[in-house]
Amino acid sequence: MSPNNKRIGRALNASLLYLVLSVCLARTATLDEFEEDIEIDDEEEDQEYEYSMKQDRHTCGSSQTGQYPFCKDKDHYVHTRDECGEIDVKKVKVEMQLMIQDRREKIKEIAHSAKLSEKNVEREKEDMVVFLTEMARLVEKTYIKVNEEIEENQEAAATRAVEHILELTQEISKLQKRSTELEQLSHTEDHLHLLQMFPSLCSPPATIDWSGVSVHSDPSVRAMRRAVNKLREALNSEENRLSAVELGRIKKCAVNVTLDPDTAHPYLIVSEDGKQVRVGDLRQNVTDSPQRFDSFVIVLGKEGFSSGRLYYEVQVEGKTAWALGVAAESIDRKEMTIFSPGNGYLALWMSDENEYIAVDKLNVLLSLNQKPQKIGIYIDYEQGQVSFYDVDNRSHIYSFTNYALKPVKLYPFFGTGTNNDGKNSAPLVITPVNQQLSIHFPTFDKA
Repeated sequence: MSPNNKRIGRALNASLLYLVLSVCLARTATLDEFEEDIEIDDEEEDQEYEYSMKQDRHTCGSSQTGQYPFCKDKDHYVHTRDECGEIDVKKVKVEMQLMIQDRREKIKEIAHSAKLSEKNVEREKEDMVVFLTEMARLVEKTYIKVNEEIEENQEAAATRAVEHILELTQEISKLQKRSTELEQLSHTEDHLHLLQMFPSLCSPPATIDWSGVSVHSDPSVRAMRRAVNKLREALNSEENRLSAVELGRIKKCAVNVTLDPDTAHPYLIVSEDGKQVRVGDLRQNVTDSPQRFDSFVIVLGKEGFSSGRLYYEVQVEGKTAWALGVAAESIDRKEMTIFSPGNGYLALWMSDENEYIAVDKLNVLLSLNQKPQKIGIYIDYEQGQVSFYDVDNRSHIYSFTNYALKPVKLYPFFGTGTNNDGKNSAPLVITPVNQQLSIHFPTFDKA
């Protein structure tokens, strides 16, 4: 199928989806009207029911108490209809109406989200057009500038070549002249003249040492290198802007994360509010359990998740080592393992004060311009993405993408690293997410 046909097909599919959405919304409105009619009918039925009950009462005699299980007193009034059944039916009807209403609200919510999504997609398309147009303009500008520089270099090289040729030609003339003079002197019979002229003619004329002079036929790569660097700077600047915008958006997915002290390694000290953890010098007096880590100084978040999007921030200021990310509920908590996807971890690890490693299928050594003081962690469960950001620098650090997370339940995990003679005693702190801040700006199997 040609690209045009594919675009037409996608446009038709989108139109069909929005048509279905419109029908659903219209159907919801009709159901709302129908519900009002039902409520009116229910009121009429309640009045009829109450009247019929007034006309159909009698007292329970001694011989009738067994006939009506709800009768406990022979003198209390009962209905000949099954009053308990009527009450149950009305209760179920109310519950049904509430369930219907909940689902209608959910339809409206989904429809509203779909409309917002349509607007966001259009805005993203416009942003992409602006970005690509700017990149195309930059590439064209760089191309023109590099072309001019290459041509200028070529002209300069040609000028130098002409100058060298002229100089060489002049030297050849001088040498030829000297050679001619020597030839003439060699045939003279005036020995006195020969002795007088020979010292000045026997030494070569002053010339340039051409052994170190060369002319390269290949053009210089400096212009191309500068062009590539220029484009790289522009792309890095754009990436930083996009990262800032991205970070601003995902902050809306902020969730409340607290630490689970029942999972903490015995050397870890978890604050009472569950927002800080640090490694101590002594083993804490805690109860051992299958959930508690024994080999790594790790603690998990109390809240696990198996769907949705979430974001939280962790302060790492003052630490020389730490590990952050998400872990599967089934990870081995008693044995030494590597923080790898195969072992149930998607982790970013800092060691030796300034060495950053993303433990992916292969370890990825990261080069960061600045040492992060606060790490933002974003998880999109359905997309199989876990991303890390430098919050203060408003930049993207690394993303695990396209991991099949389902049906694994995940937990945020926090590794403090060892104490390192007090150098790494600073805590990991789960900080509140400032969503008002102006921001410029993913065992697992690979899906």
